[in-house]
Amino acid sequence: MQAPKDEAVIRCAWARNDLAREYHDREWGVPLHDDRAFFEFLILEGAQAGLSWDTILKKRDNYRLAFDGFDPKKVARYDRRKVKSLLGNAGIVRNRLKISSTIQNAKVFMPVQEEYGSFDRYIWRFVGGKPRANGWKTIGKVPSRSAESDAMSQDLKERGFKFVGTTICYAFMQGTGMVNDHIVDCFRYRQVSR
Repeated sequence: MQAPKDEAVIRCAWARNDLAREYHDREWGVPLHDDRAFFEFLILEGAQAGLSWDTILKKRDNYRLAFDGFDPKKVARYDRRKVKSLLGNAGIVRNRLKISSTIQNAKVFMPVQEEYGSFDRYIWRFVGGKPRANGWKTIGKVPSRSAESDAMSQDLKERGFKFVGTTICYAFMQGTGMVNDHIVDCFRYRQVSR
């Protein structure tokens, strides 16, 4: 998908800088069906807690390097030495709880894949297997949670996942295209609703 060059193009209001516009125009709200990418979004959304998404986008490439391309099998085997190395890595959010939760989430991610055949099959159940297209006219109307994100959060927590509160889960759903929360006037709204 080639992003429009015209500065007059209407986008969601949060896409205010080049990095955010690139993410908005190419990824945000596009239905995802790749387990490694789901793991990445799960970790990045958790890392974003208490911070801005712009901060995480700026560090995203560093995260991919630091966490072995978000390969859950590799991340699940991280030991104390690796945690110490990550805590010294200025390219990521150096929060011990968030780093520990990444390792924990990798450990419980794989059993979900085994149980359902893929994380993709598991996670899409929360929206009945297809994206929910909302029809917000302004970004101020977009909720920070839903009944589906509440259910997802509860189920993930019961399975041992960390940093998966309902607001984080809703942002995860937005990013992975489980819900289309582009405002209706945004040029991406109709593109991702097809």
